[in-house]
Amino acid sequence: MGRIASPKAVKTALLAGSTGLIGSQLLQLLLEAPQYDKVIALTRRGITAHPKLVQVKVEFENIAEKVDGLVADDVFCCLGTTMEKAGSKEEFHKVDFEYPYLLAKATQQKGARQFMLTSSLGANKKSSIYYNKVKGEIEEAVSAIGFETVHIFRPSLLLGQRSEKRSAEVAAKLFYKVFGFLIPGKYKAIESAKVATAMIYFASQNKSGNFIHESIELQSF
Repeated sequence: MGRIASPKAVKTALLAGSTGLIGSQLLQLLLEAPQYDKVIALTRRGITAHPKLVQVKVEFENIAEKVDGLVADDVFCCLGTTMEKAGSKEEFHKVDFEYPYLLAKATQQKGARQFMLTSSLGANKKSSIYYNKVKGEIEEAVSAIGFETVHIFRPSLLLGQRSEKRSAEVAAKLFYKVFGFLIPGKYKAIESAKVATAMIYFASQNKSGNFIHESIELQSF
């Protein structure tokens, strides 16, 4: 059973990536969480209405302009793609580095205290694997912006129902079903719902500093 976050002072949450695998589940948790009386969702398409929800249509290239009039306490960034879907290193870098960085910079300047970032197992700016390298670079960049608190989440292969098919991910899940028992704990696939639960849990702790949560830690949620 996942841990339940204890209610804190009423706050505003801002979420980017609310239609993705983790983001869609995190959105529901934020709307149910008593510590948030408002949830701002930055999205390219409409999502289900809710009394606590403020939807802001945005093209992420212009995210700084959209965030200019918005004030939030906690920012949750679930933006990300794959090399396959992006189609090029340039497009991948745009989605996984530029957009999260612009979001972090703009919201920190507007007074946000905490930033929660979904990254990936193996993130390392010195990696020879471009995907892991970019993930490591955005982790470092966000951590240096000046938030009171940064929580970085590094899940392994995500399990859950996506709205789109990712061929490489489908193949990896099939492999995991057959050979998963042979995979060491820190590399085991993880349910996306656990990551979403962990994000809201750690946001509720109100600790100061930069924290990295590896996939094996997230499995306990």
